[in-house]
Amino acid sequence: MSELLIPLALLAIIFALVAFFYASVGLGGGSSYTALLAIFGASTATIPMISLTLNILVTTFGSIVFLLRGHARIKLIAPFLVSSMPMAYLGGMLHLPKLFFYVLLLLSLAFAASRIYFPQTAKPLSLSQREQLLLAVAGGALLGLIAGITGIGGGVYLVPLIILLGLGTPKEAAACGAFFIWVNSMSGLLSRVQYNSIDIAGYWPLIIAAVLGGMAGTIMGSGRILPQTMQKILGCILVVAIFLLGKKIATLVA
Repeated sequence: MSELLIPLALLAIIFALVAFFYASVGLGGGSSYTALLAIFGASTATIPMISLTLNILVTTFGSIVFLLRGHARIKLIAPFLVSSMPMAYLGGMLHLPKLFFYVLLLLSLAFAASRIYFPQTAKPLSLSQREQLLLAVAGGALLGLIAGITGIGGGVYLVPLIILLGLGTPKEAAACGAFFIWVNSMSGLLSRVQYNSIDIAGYWPLIIAAVLGGMAGTIMGSGRILPQTMQKILGCILVVAIFLLGKKIATLVA
């Protein structure tokens, strides 16, 4: 805990707010948890353990709801899961150098922010079923690897990929996000526990705060607040995280 640059209680409050806004649009928040922990001094071994754990807890409720209501079609998401689960497990086995880890995280945050401020407008590709399947499997493998290494669930990448490949509607793609994040986070965390286990018991305030914030976000997101409003707030969070993480990387390089 001494590694953190700010009080744990203050970071817990920040995590609760982040979880609230992410859960309101069906995401786990792994990208921001990972960035915040990196910015405030947590080790690169600790970060994925905490982020993957929080991804699982925050998206559990949403995943169950999507499955029960039939929104997350198993046939749609299955090709991605087949390749992403073993690659997420492999990613969890890896321990990258700090600078490489931060750069990979920065690129992931930049993509996530671009998805919010520059929504997908391209028409679906005209592909055969075989081509769609091959690209889905390849895309799932890449997303799974990133999830296991960084602690980012990959939902923010999955949604535009499904639309681009012409596999489903925006609503169907979004509905698969929470389940995809949950499965990959579980696979990556299992690997971390086996090969790169770090005791995160001392971080329990962050876990409790994120769970409570995620539950509140799920409830509010299904109410009157417009998804577009939540997404813009998420965009602001990501932009700030990108700026702070960029400064940290510049310090390491200098």
